[in-house]
Amino acid sequence: MRAAHCTQYGPPGGLEVVERDDLEPGPGEVLVRVHAAAVNFPDVLLVANRYQVRAPLPFTPGSEFAGVVAALGPGVAGPPVGSPVAGAVLTGAFAEQVVVPVAGLRPVPDGLGMVHAAAFHVTYATAYHSLVTVGQGTAGEWAAVLGAAGGVGSAAVDIATRLGMRVVAAASSQERLAVAQELGAEAGVDYVREDLKTRIRELTGGEGAHLVVDPVGGDHAEAALRALRRGGRFVTVGYADGKIPRIPLNLVLLKDAVVRGFEIRMLRQYAPDAVAAGDRALARMVRDGMRPLVSRVHPLAEVASALTDVARRRTTGKVVIDMTDGVGPAVRTWAVGDAS
Repeated sequence: MRAAHCTQYGPPGGLEVVERDDLEPGPGEVLVRVHAAAVNFPDVLLVANRYQVRAPLPFTPGSEFAGVVAALGPGVAGPPVGSPVAGAVLTGAFAEQVVVPVAGLRPVPDGLGMVHAAAFHVTYATAYHSLVTVGQGTAGEWAAVLGAAGGVGSAAVDIATRLGMRVVAAASSQERLAVAQELGAEAGVDYVREDLKTRIRELTGGEGAHLVVDPVGGDHAEAALRALRRGGRFVTVGYADGKIPRIPLNLVLLKDAVVRGFEIRMLRQYAPDAVAAGDRALARMVRDGMRPLVSRVHPLAEVASALTDVARRRTTGKVVIDMTDGVGPAVRTWAVGDAS
Protein backbone atom coordinates (compact mmCIF):
# COMPACT_ATOMS: atom_id res chain seq x y z
CA MET A 1 0.00 0.00 0.00
CA ARG A 2 1.02 3.64 -0.43
CA ALA A 3 1.43 5.79 2.67
CA ALA A 4 2.81 9.14 3.73
CA HIS A 5 6.02 8.66 5.68
CA CYS A 6 7.57 10.93 8.32
CA THR A 7 11.19 10.03 9.15
CA GLN A 8 12.25 13.22 10.93
CA TYR A 9 10.42 15.93 12.85
CA GLY A 10 10.08 19.28 11.17
CA PRO A 11 8.09 21.10 8.49
CA PRO A 12 5.60 18.93 6.57
CA GLY A 13 7.47 19.55 3.33
CA GLY A 14 9.75 16.67 4.36
CA LEU A 15 6.98 14.06 4.09
CA GLU A 16 7.40 11.36 1.46
CA VAL A 17 5.02 8.83 -0.07
CA VAL A 18 6.36 5.28 0.14
CA GLU A 19 5.24 1.71 -0.46
CA ARG A 20 4.59 -0.27 2.73
CA ASP A 21 3.35 -3.75 3.53
CA ASP A 22 -0.41 -4.23 3.65
CA LEU A 23 -1.96 -4.18 7.12
CA GLU A 24 -3.79 -6.94 8.99
CA PRO A 25 -6.46 -6.31 11.64
CA GLY A 26 -5.93 -7.79 15.09
CA PRO A 27 -8.56 -8.87 17.64
CA GLY A 28 -11.29 -6.26 17.96
CA GLU A 29 -9.97 -4.32 14.97
CA VAL A 30 -11.17 -3.50 11.47
CA LEU A 31 -9.09 -2.96 8.35
CA VAL A 32 -10.38 0.01 6.35
CA ARG A 33 -9.53 0.78 2.75
CA VAL A 34 -9.14 4.54 3.00
CA HIS A 35 -10.84 6.57 0.30
CA ALA A 36 -10.19 10.03 1.74
CA ALA A 37 -8.46 11.58 4.75
CA ALA A 38 -8.86 15.13 6.02
CA VAL A 39 -5.93 17.30 7.04
CA ASN A 40 -6.13 18.71 10.58
CA PHE A 41 -3.79 21.15 12.28
CA PRO A 42 -2.72 18.53 14.86
CA ASP A 43 -1.31 16.52 11.93
CA VAL A 44 1.05 19.43 11.28
CA LEU A 45 1.95 19.62 14.97
CA LEU A 46 2.66 15.87 15.17
CA VAL A 47 5.00 16.06 12.18
CA ALA A 48 6.79 18.97 13.86
CA ASN A 49 6.85 17.18 17.26
CA ARG A 50 4.91 20.08 18.80
CA TYR A 51 1.69 18.26 19.72
CA GLN A 52 0.58 17.33 23.26
CA VAL A 53 1.61 13.74 22.60
CA ARG A 54 4.56 12.45 20.59
CA ALA A 55 4.42 10.15 17.58
CA PRO A 56 7.57 7.97 17.57
CA LEU A 57 9.54 8.02 14.31
CA PRO A 58 8.99 6.81 11.69
CA PHE A 59 5.23 7.18 11.37
CA THR A 60 2.39 7.85 8.95
CA PRO A 61 0.49 11.02 9.88
CA GLY A 62 -3.24 11.57 9.38
CA SER A 63 -6.11 11.24 11.82
CA GLU A 64 -9.53 11.72 10.19
CA PHE A 65 -10.62 9.34 7.43
CA ALA A 66 -13.44 7.73 5.50
CA GLY A 67 -13.40 4.51 3.52
CA VAL A 68 -14.85 1.02 3.25
CA VAL A 69 -14.37 -2.01 5.47
CA ALA A 70 -11.82 -4.35 3.88
CA ALA A 71 -11.47 -7.05 6.57
CA LEU A 72 -12.55 -7.87 10.12
CA GLY A 73 -10.18 -8.97 12.86
CA PRO A 74 -10.79 -11.96 15.15
CA GLY A 75 -13.89 -11.53 17.30
CA VAL A 76 -15.40 -8.75 15.18
CA ALA A 77 -18.86 -9.46 13.76
CA GLY A 78 -19.37 -6.26 11.81
CA PRO A 79 -19.71 -3.86 10.10
CA PRO A 80 -19.84 -6.01 6.96
CA VAL A 81 -17.00 -5.92 4.47
CA GLY A 82 -17.78 -3.18 1.95
CA SER A 83 -19.57 -0.91 4.42
CA PRO A 84 -18.77 2.82 4.26
CA VAL A 85 -17.27 4.01 7.54
CA ALA A 86 -15.56 7.04 9.01
CA GLY A 87 -13.20 7.14 11.93
CA ALA A 88 -10.28 8.74 13.67
CA VAL A 89 -6.82 7.66 14.79
CA LEU A 90 -3.90 9.59 16.22
CA THR A 91 -1.73 8.68 13.23
CA GLY A 92 -1.94 6.44 10.17
CA ALA A 93 -4.78 7.88 8.06
CA PHE A 94 -2.68 9.27 5.18
CA ALA A 95 -2.40 5.79 3.71
CA GLU A 96 -4.41 3.48 1.51
CA GLN A 97 -5.17 1.27 4.53
CA VAL A 98 -5.70 1.90 8.23
CA VAL A 99 -6.45 -0.44 11.14
CA VAL A 100 -8.80 0.89 13.82
CA PRO A 101 -10.72 -0.58 16.81
CA VAL A 102 -14.28 -1.35 15.75
CA ALA A 103 -15.64 0.92 18.50
CA GLY A 104 -13.89 3.85 16.83
CA LEU A 105 -15.85 3.60 13.59
CA ARG A 106 -19.05 5.40 12.64
CA PRO A 107 -21.34 4.91 9.64
CA VAL A 108 -21.08 7.53 6.93
CA PRO A 109 -24.27 9.64 7.08
CA ASP A 110 -26.58 9.16 4.11
CA GLY A 111 -25.91 11.77 1.46
CA LEU A 112 -22.20 12.27 2.16
CA GLY A 113 -19.58 11.16 -0.32
CA MET A 114 -16.21 9.97 0.91
CA VAL A 115 -14.46 13.33 0.59
CA HIS A 116 -17.12 15.09 2.67
CA ALA A 117 -17.32 12.17 5.11
CA ALA A 118 -13.59 12.39 5.79
CA ALA A 119 -13.99 16.08 6.65
CA PHE A 120 -17.04 15.46 8.84
CA HIS A 121 -16.43 12.79 11.45
CA VAL A 122 -14.04 14.57 13.82
CA THR A 123 -14.42 18.19 12.77
CA TYR A 124 -18.20 18.46 12.92
CA ALA A 125 -18.45 16.39 16.08
CA THR A 126 -15.88 18.67 17.70
CA ALA A 127 -17.84 21.75 16.67
CA TYR A 128 -21.21 20.33 17.74
CA HIS A 129 -20.12 19.21 21.19
CA SER A 130 -18.15 22.42 21.77
CA LEU A 131 -21.32 24.39 21.11
CA VAL A 132 -23.93 22.12 22.70
CA THR A 133 -22.61 19.42 25.04
CA VAL A 134 -19.83 21.50 26.60
CA GLY A 135 -20.78 25.05 25.65
CA GLN A 136 -24.48 24.63 26.49
CA GLY A 137 -25.42 26.98 23.66
CA THR A 138 -29.11 27.56 22.96
CA ALA A 139 -31.17 29.28 20.27
CA GLY A 140 -31.10 33.06 20.48
CA GLU A 141 -27.74 33.25 22.26
CA TRP A 142 -24.71 35.01 20.83
CA ALA A 143 -21.87 32.61 19.97
CA ALA A 144 -18.48 34.07 19.03
CA VAL A 145 -16.42 31.68 16.90
CA LEU A 146 -12.70 32.29 16.43
CA GLY A 147 -10.94 30.99 13.33
CA ALA A 148 -14.37 31.04 11.73
CA ALA A 149 -13.20 30.11 8.23
CA GLY A 150 -11.05 27.18 9.33
CA GLY A 151 -12.10 23.56 9.73
CA VAL A 152 -13.63 23.52 13.21
CA GLY A 153 -14.50 27.21 13.03
CA SER A 154 -16.52 26.97 9.81
CA ALA A 155 -18.27 23.87 11.15
CA ALA A 156 -19.14 25.73 14.36
CA VAL A 157 -20.57 28.66 12.41
CA ASP A 158 -22.67 26.31 10.28
CA ILE A 159 -23.99 24.26 13.20
CA ALA A 160 -24.63 27.22 15.51
CA THR A 161 -26.64 28.96 12.81
CA ARG A 162 -28.71 25.84 12.18
CA LEU A 163 -29.41 25.62 15.92
CA GLY A 164 -30.71 29.18 16.00
CA MET A 165 -27.73 30.86 17.65
CA ARG A 166 -26.59 34.31 16.56
CA VAL A 167 -23.00 34.03 15.40
CA VAL A 168 -20.20 36.57 15.52
CA ALA A 169 -17.45 35.18 13.30
CA ALA A 170 -13.86 36.20 14.01
CA ALA A 171 -11.16 35.67 11.38
CA SER A 172 -7.91 37.14 10.08
CA SER A 173 -9.17 38.79 6.88
CA GLN A 174 -12.27 40.11 5.16
CA GLU A 175 -12.06 37.26 2.65
CA ARG A 176 -12.20 34.69 5.43
CA LEU A 177 -15.06 36.52 7.13
CA ALA A 178 -16.99 36.36 3.86
CA VAL A 179 -16.70 32.56 3.98
CA ALA A 180 -18.14 32.51 7.51
CA GLN A 181 -20.96 34.85 6.59
CA GLU A 182 -21.92 32.61 3.68
CA LEU A 183 -22.33 29.86 6.29
CA GLY A 184 -24.74 32.02 8.29
CA ALA A 185 -22.68 34.26 10.59
CA GLU A 186 -24.69 37.35 11.47
CA ALA A 187 -21.65 39.56 12.03
CA GLY A 188 -17.89 39.43 11.67
CA VAL A 189 -14.71 40.76 13.27
CA ASP A 190 -11.39 41.00 11.45
CA TYR A 191 -9.11 40.53 14.43
CA VAL A 192 -6.06 41.73 12.51
CA ARG A 193 -7.62 45.15 11.82
CA GLU A 194 -10.13 45.47 14.68
CA ASP A 195 -10.09 45.14 18.45
CA LEU A 196 -11.69 41.76 19.10
CA LYS A 197 -13.07 42.45 22.56
CA THR A 198 -14.52 45.84 21.65
CA ARG A 199 -16.15 44.70 18.41
CA ILE A 200 -17.74 41.57 19.90
CA ARG A 201 -19.25 43.66 22.68
CA GLU A 202 -20.49 46.27 20.20
CA LEU A 203 -22.02 43.66 17.91
CA THR A 204 -23.85 41.99 20.81
CA GLY A 205 -25.54 45.17 22.01
CA GLY A 206 -22.89 45.99 24.58
CA GLU A 207 -23.52 42.83 26.61
CA GLY A 208 -20.92 40.47 25.16
CA ALA A 209 -21.17 36.91 23.86
CA HIS A 210 -22.90 34.14 25.78
CA LEU A 211 -20.43 31.61 24.38
CA VAL A 212 -16.98 31.63 22.78
CA VAL A 213 -15.63 28.65 20.81
CA ASP A 214 -11.88 29.00 20.31
CA PRO A 215 -9.89 26.61 18.08
CA VAL A 216 -7.14 29.23 17.61
CA GLY A 217 -5.62 30.12 20.98
CA GLY A 218 -2.72 32.56 21.01
CA ASP A 219 -3.21 36.22 21.89
CA HIS A 220 -6.82 36.29 20.71
CA ALA A 221 -8.02 33.96 23.47
CA GLU A 222 -7.78 36.53 26.27
CA ALA A 223 -9.50 39.20 24.18
CA ALA A 224 -12.35 36.79 23.43
CA LEU A 225 -12.65 35.87 27.11
CA ARG A 226 -12.91 39.57 27.95
CA ALA A 227 -15.73 39.83 25.40
CA LEU A 228 -17.91 37.37 27.33
CA ARG A 229 -20.93 38.67 29.20
CA ARG A 230 -21.34 37.84 32.88
CA GLY A 231 -21.90 34.11 33.31
CA GLY A 232 -20.65 33.34 29.81
CA ARG A 233 -18.91 30.15 28.67
CA PHE A 234 -15.52 29.86 26.97
CA VAL A 235 -14.61 26.58 25.24
CA THR A 236 -11.03 26.00 24.11
CA VAL A 237 -10.66 23.29 21.46
CA GLY A 238 -7.26 23.86 19.88
CA TYR A 239 -4.27 26.10 19.27
CA ALA A 240 -3.98 26.70 15.53
CA ASP A 241 -2.13 29.91 16.32
CA GLY A 242 0.72 27.71 17.53
CA LYS A 243 0.82 29.37 20.95
CA ILE A 244 -1.03 28.13 24.03
CA PRO A 245 -2.63 31.13 25.76
CA ARG A 246 -2.17 32.08 29.40
CA ILE A 247 -5.50 33.21 30.81
CA PRO A 248 -5.67 35.57 33.83
CA LEU A 249 -7.94 33.67 36.20
CA ASN A 250 -9.20 36.87 37.79
CA LEU A 251 -11.17 37.46 34.57
CA VAL A 252 -12.97 34.17 35.10
CA LEU A 253 -13.79 35.18 38.67
CA LEU A 254 -14.96 38.71 37.82
CA LYS A 255 -17.16 37.53 34.97
CA ASP A 256 -18.51 34.49 36.83
CA ALA A 257 -17.46 32.69 33.65
CA VAL A 258 -17.01 29.02 32.85
CA VAL A 259 -13.87 27.97 30.96
CA ARG A 260 -13.89 24.44 29.56
CA GLY A 261 -11.51 22.43 27.44
CA PHE A 262 -12.82 19.94 24.91
CA GLU A 263 -11.21 17.06 23.02
CA ILE A 264 -13.44 14.69 21.05
CA ARG A 265 -11.44 11.53 21.83
CA MET A 266 -12.01 12.04 25.56
CA LEU A 267 -15.75 12.47 25.08
CA ARG A 268 -15.94 9.27 23.05
CA GLN A 269 -14.14 7.44 25.83
CA TYR A 270 -16.07 8.80 28.81
CA ALA A 271 -19.48 9.90 27.47
CA PRO A 272 -20.59 7.55 24.67
CA ASP A 273 -24.26 8.44 25.15
CA ALA A 274 -23.53 12.11 24.50
CA VAL A 275 -21.52 11.14 21.42
CA ALA A 276 -24.40 9.04 20.10
CA ALA A 277 -26.86 11.90 20.64
CA GLY A 278 -24.53 14.24 18.77
CA ASP A 279 -24.17 11.77 15.90
CA ARG A 280 -27.96 11.65 15.55
CA ALA A 281 -28.27 15.42 15.60
CA LEU A 282 -25.55 15.81 12.98
CA ALA A 283 -27.11 13.13 10.77
CA ARG A 284 -30.38 15.11 10.82
CA MET A 285 -28.50 18.23 9.74
CA VAL A 286 -26.88 16.30 6.88
CA ARG A 287 -30.33 15.14 5.77
CA ASP A 288 -31.36 18.80 5.80
CA GLY A 289 -28.52 19.66 3.45
CA MET A 290 -25.51 20.45 5.64
CA ARG A 291 -22.17 19.65 4.00
CA PRO A 292 -18.63 20.24 5.24
CA LEU A 293 -16.80 23.11 3.62
CA VAL A 294 -14.04 21.41 1.61
CA SER A 295 -11.85 23.95 -0.15
CA ARG A 296 -9.18 21.69 -1.66
CA VAL A 297 -8.77 18.02 -2.56
CA HIS A 298 -5.26 16.64 -3.19
CA PRO A 299 -3.99 13.24 -4.31
CA LEU A 300 -1.77 11.40 -1.84
CA ALA A 301 1.29 12.40 -3.87
CA GLU A 302 0.66 16.02 -2.79
CA VAL A 303 0.27 15.32 0.93
CA ALA A 304 3.34 17.41 1.84
CA SER A 305 2.07 20.50 0.03
CA ALA A 306 -1.42 19.99 1.47
CA LEU A 307 -0.09 20.02 5.05
CA THR A 308 2.15 22.97 4.23
CA ASP A 309 -0.85 24.99 3.06
CA VAL A 310 -2.70 24.20 6.29
CA ALA A 311 0.37 25.06 8.38
CA ARG A 312 0.67 28.44 6.64
CA ARG A 313 -3.09 29.13 6.85
CA ARG A 314 -3.58 29.35 3.12
CA THR A 315 -6.85 27.43 3.23
CA THR A 316 -10.45 27.77 4.35
CA GLY A 317 -12.63 24.97 5.64
CA LYS A 318 -11.11 21.53 5.18
CA VAL A 319 -8.36 20.14 2.98
CA VAL A 320 -8.79 16.48 2.03
CA ILE A 321 -6.40 13.86 0.64
CA ASP A 322 -8.10 11.63 -1.96
CA MET A 323 -6.55 8.15 -1.94
CA THR A 324 -8.53 6.89 -4.92
CA ASP A 325 -7.96 9.58 -7.56
CA GLY A 326 -11.73 9.99 -7.58
CA VAL A 327 -12.51 6.33 -8.31
CA GLY A 328 -13.79 3.95 -5.62
CA PRO A 329 -15.79 0.71 -5.43
CA ALA A 330 -19.50 0.53 -4.67
CA VAL A 331 -20.35 0.50 -0.97
CA ARG A 332 -23.16 -0.68 1.29
CA THR A 333 -24.71 1.11 4.23
CA TRP A 334 -24.77 0.00 7.86
CA ALA A 335 -25.96 1.25 11.24
CA VAL A 336 -24.00 1.62 14.48
CA GLY A 337 -25.94 -1.25 16.01
CA ASP A 338 -24.66 -3.59 13.31
CA ALA A 339 -21.15 -3.55 14.77
CA SER A 340 -20.14 -5.82 17.61
